[in-house]
Amino acid sequence: MIDMLVHLTKLPESTALYQRVSDQGVILRRARAYERHIVADWVAKHFSPKWVSEVKIAFSRQPVSCYIATKEKKILGFACVETTAKGFYGPTGVGEAARGTGIGKALLFRAMEDLRERGYIYGMIGGVGPREFYEKAIGAIEIPGSTPSLYTDILPDPDQ
Repeated sequence: MIDMLVHLTKLPESTALYQRVSDQGVILRRARAYERHIVADWVAKHFSPKWVSEVKIAFSRQPVSCYIATKEKKILGFACVETTAKGFYGPTGVGEAARGTGIGKALLFRAMEDLRERGYIYGMIGGVGPREFYEKAIGAIEIPGSTPSLYTDILPDPDQ
């Protein structure tokens, strides 16, 4: 899997996207420290145990470097920055029922704006799965020679 680069000073306008998500009754916000166990449990239920570890790192940052999308006090998705490496985006995920609603794209934009606010000019998306999504949504480009990225010699989960 490749890594991708995003030019943070050239991010597309996000206001309309945020409004579209808000019009669906979705709140997009930074997670709060006292929600760590709730977000980690949700990620464990819907995604990978390794992602739970990264989410917990996001909650150790000040400010917390995890964003969540909620509706009626239920988590629909999440996105983190600076968990695996400086300037890196991810992990990120949207629950199956909320996919295709724009929530994933909105979380991506908010997380990339966070990296820009931290002073980065470029953000990196590590170990990209949906390459076309990132190219279209945010203008991400492949980093040549980035395979296998920093995701090498990964320890297996005990259950595997």
